[in-house]
Amino acid sequence: MSSPLHPDLPSRAGERRFWGQLTGSTQAMALASAATEHAGLTLVVTTDTSSALRLEEEIRYFAPDLEVMHFPDWEILAYDIFSPHQDIISQRIATLSQLHDVRKGVLIIPVSTLQQRLPPASFYQGQTFVLDIGSTFDVDNTRRQLENAGYHCVDTVYEHGEYAVRGSIVDIFPMGQPLPFRIELFDDEIESLRTFDPDNQRTLDKIEQVRILPAREFPLDTTAIRTFKARWFDFFEQDPKACSVYTDVAQGIAPAGVEYYLPLFFSDDLGNLFDHLPANTLVIHDAGIEDAAKYFRDDVETRYESRRYDIQRPIVPPAQLFLAHNELFSALNNYPRIQLHNKDLPERAGAVSFDTRALPDLTVDSRLDQPLQRLQNWLADAEGQIFFCAESAGRREALKELLQRIKVLPDEFERWPDALVSEKRILMLTGPLEAGASLNDDKRLIHLITENELFGQRIRQTRRRQKQKTDSDMVIRDLSELKEGSPVVHLDHGVGRYIGLQTLDAGGQVNEFVVLEYSGKDKLYVPVSSLHLISRYGGGAEETAPINKLGTDKWSAAKRKAAEKIRDTAAELLDIYARRQARKGFAFDEPDTDYERFAAGFPYEETPDQQSAIEAVIGDMCSPRPMDRLVCGDVGFGKTEVAMRAAFMAVQSGKQVAVLVPTTLLAQQHYQNFADRFAEWPVKVDVLSRFKSAKETQAALDRMLEGKTDIVVGTHKLLQKDVKFDHLGLLIIDEEHRFGVAQKEKIKALRAEVDILTLTATPIPRTLNMAMASIRDLSIIATPPAKRLSVKTFIRQQDDTVTKEAVLREILRGGQVYYLHNEVKSIEKTARELSEAIPEARIGVAHGQMSERELESVMSDFYHKRFNMLVCTTIIETGIDIPSANTIIIERADKFGLAQLHQLRGRVGRSHHQAYAYLLTPPPKQLTKDAEKRLDAIGASQDLGAGFMLATHDLEIRGAGELLGDEQSGQIETIGFTLYMEMLEQAVNAIRAGKEPSVDLAATHGADVNLHIPALIPDDYLPDVNSRLTLYKRIASAKDDHQLKELQVEMIDRFGLLPDQVKNLFRIASLKFKLQPLGVARLDANDSTGKIEFSRDTEINPFTLIKLVQTRPDAYKLDDGNSLRFYANMETLDQRFRTIDQLLTDLQKDPNS
Repeated sequence: MSSPLHPDLPSRAGERRFWGQLTGSTQAMALASAATEHAGLTLVVTTDTSSALRLEEEIRYFAPDLEVMHFPDWEILAYDIFSPHQDIISQRIATLSQLHDVRKGVLIIPVSTLQQRLPPASFYQGQTFVLDIGSTFDVDNTRRQLENAGYHCVDTVYEHGEYAVRGSIVDIFPMGQPLPFRIELFDDEIESLRTFDPDNQRTLDKIEQVRILPAREFPLDTTAIRTFKARWFDFFEQDPKACSVYTDVAQGIAPAGVEYYLPLFFSDDLGNLFDHLPANTLVIHDAGIEDAAKYFRDDVETRYESRRYDIQRPIVPPAQLFLAHNELFSALNNYPRIQLHNKDLPERAGAVSFDTRALPDLTVDSRLDQPLQRLQNWLADAEGQIFFCAESAGRREALKELLQRIKVLPDEFERWPDALVSEKRILMLTGPLEAGASLNDDKRLIHLITENELFGQRIRQTRRRQKQKTDSDMVIRDLSELKEGSPVVHLDHGVGRYIGLQTLDAGGQVNEFVVLEYSGKDKLYVPVSSLHLISRYGGGAEETAPINKLGTDKWSAAKRKAAEKIRDTAAELLDIYARRQARKGFAFDEPDTDYERFAAGFPYEETPDQQSAIEAVIGDMCSPRPMDRLVCGDVGFGKTEVAMRAAFMAVQSGKQVAVLVPTTLLAQQHYQNFADRFAEWPVKVDVLSRFKSAKETQAALDRMLEGKTDIVVGTHKLLQKDVKFDHLGLLIIDEEHRFGVAQKEKIKALRAEVDILTLTATPIPRTLNMAMASIRDLSIIATPPAKRLSVKTFIRQQDDTVTKEAVLREILRGGQVYYLHNEVKSIEKTARELSEAIPEARIGVAHGQMSERELESVMSDFYHKRFNMLVCTTIIETGIDIPSANTIIIERADKFGLAQLHQLRGRVGRSHHQAYAYLLTPPPKQLTKDAEKRLDAIGASQDLGAGFMLATHDLEIRGAGELLGDEQSGQIETIGFTLYMEMLEQAVNAIRAGKEPSVDLAATHGADVNLHIPALIPDDYLPDVNSRLTLYKRIASAKDDHQLKELQVEMIDRFGLLPDQVKNLFRIASLKFKLQPLGVARLDANDSTGKIEFSRDTEINPFTLIKLVQTRPDAYKLDDGNSLRFYANMETLDQRFRTIDQLLTDLQKDPNS
């Protein structure tokens, strides 16, 4: 009998061992020990992707110092018409290049991936090159090298396999690297190499050299294309001209799914993974891989048979793309091999049976008086060391609390190797182990007990997340979405259509203008310095947007009429606002060092939006006014963390927190998350829901009234009359759009005293509108976690083959599928039909009419992958995060609202795999107009963070709902939503300051400056029109000099040194900041004279003006009552700016001094 800590290994090629009786996690333990002892690489071959991922986690835990690599599967079906995702290719190529240098480590691979043929090893070496600081760099030559290696040229680098050249700056995102690189050239040598952040394009650290791996697993240079054309006829008889794959490759384009034409690119034979393995590799594989390999091969054969007769897309036979059964096993025979058996061991030489046993039944039974009776009895007799293992810090604390009841106090260890050398009898570990066991190791007896032995299968939440993207101001997003012909609103001239950017020579100086077209084909040229006067038109469909005529007073009349209505709305708003301000609430304590420690426990980096939302919430809580804040963030963008920080602040100040959620499933999940996060703190978290027995519920209610519970999570049960709090201080509402009016009225009654924080992904139009009108405060979290790919959305007519493709693609990469059928009476029938059509799918059913217990067990089974397809109703709309569910299929998608479709689509794509959403619709004739619009909107907004944009679309499709009466919807129609909100904000501010709101908006928008110098971003500096437009808008919208400085730093970093024209643009923008507070409307200056026009409410003392003109009549003259002319020598730019600065200083002097 052998021990999993010191297993016996084969050493010669072809020598075999058969390992059996490895129960629970001892299998990973034995693999980790074998890999640590073996002086070389250990290759672990599993039957499928999910067990490969599980082993990877467990081996990493048992051998933290070993290099554990995973060669990922393409995650597409054989002969698919999709290509694998760039990040997967990057990981595959990086793993292969690591294999050449690795001396010791583990490589884990599913058998189906091992069967794939790869390009010959020479391909990878030929396409790899290294760049060092100081080496010569020929841009054209490197461009060719990069193009040959499969990189493609873009304007801005975001993804693996992209590069950009801007003058002397080259950005590259090499495969297998976590970050892209920026290369700065001095003439033709590399001056500096730095990594940069793809999200905000700012540089990070310096490095010495960078290794560039090929970006694709096939070449696409001219030689390869020639080979491809020549070899086409070796494989196919079809006319190549009729095949899109052939014509694309001939033009140097890589069509989707071209990976399955690999042999055509090489004249030599293809290689396989075995070519990359070092000679002293040890192979360990599951006994089931023969069947798995055969099953995979049969599946490929059937797919080949069903597709091979397509004339337009002929396909390569499987033998050319995959290793045959005998090839695979004869290759494996060249290495020492260990075969793992779950069932009985074969009786032959080399069979090793391990000394491990399954644990007896130790489950915690809450029906007994002593729930831990079984564990206690067993512990009394057990010999040897006992290791308890919990999945996370939160679960560890819960487990410790449980063990204290039976007077068991384990010692804690972080790392497995440290725990192994310990002499202690009872230990506590934190690690991702699935099942425990007892094992004998040379006189030493170890019992490993995981949570699953005590509590049955637990739902484990793991989130994979890294640093996130920032999104510059929402306003600017508006402009980057402009297409030609989009309606835009110009403040002084009304609604027109956007035509494009044009450079014109006007009055001897070259400037860039935005061209707008009005009715009668009239054109209006707006200089880029006045971009702040333009906004996107929102307030109805684009086709029905009005279009104004230039030169009539119709627009100003419409604007005036809207302004009068807005004035009344503003007064009412202020009344509500003042009443809210006047209430006194509780001011919480300021954050202290404890809070800092709590914040540091958040395992990810906060996104900028998340950070600002947290700061806003803390600011609200520390002020005596009751908080009423809406945090709007997309599904899975970290709203919960904002709520947790707020809850922590409240508990620190001695108040109770209530968390209100719409469904029981969500209550369980939030409870789990809160308990996890507050594990290290003396905070009691409770949950009220239908999963609890009456006795438990009563106990929880009593604890709340006595003030023993700090945080309670519950469904609308929390709002019932019998629920009383001792000292409630904060109410957190999740998924606010799911609560009805009655519940909201109850909440309103609390509003006066309690701080309220509302979280939602898709606010209902009325809430959104209230927030925009500042009756409630709004924080938007619009930046997605990095590595989250947006969900690919397809809108298709319902069709069985589409469904089957979608389900298979997901299941075969080890994922799971939601199938949404929103009708309880026919849901079982649908499930039966699907299981007949797709035998590979293991199907479960979930709907709202099942009992809670049933529902919970179905969801828990789905979570644990006991089945991989869930046919369900919209009950899953709010619910558990299932990272491996990455496809959702929605039947009758035309029946759902926008917010609902977005919520449902947000159920998938919770990890870094490409997720798919299929919206199935009836034939187009049966669709209503509005349903079509909704489907278009959701199809168009595939970006992450689209929830908020969709809610504003919804606002446009349905109108803003009655905010304070139905007065304003007509006004929104005529002047557009953005402008309406802007005018409303100004009216509110004016009334607040005690002034009469002005009917005219333009005066407040900064001075108009013309210095007769070129001020633009030249197109040879930044060729992309949309990027230019966005930067112009950002410069025009900057609030102060500091923001301008930041923008300059960012531009120099991204595009190189600023040309003079851009410097002028910044100087003029900065000058405007000085003119604004003085009340100057226009400033015009050329080389000898200049003119300043003052607005009606100017701040300048008239006596100062008179004194100026009297003391220096040669230099200053007053012109028609509201302007001042000045004369000076201003030939150079600097003289011009100096003269103006001096003049502004003089104007601010006291006339009596």
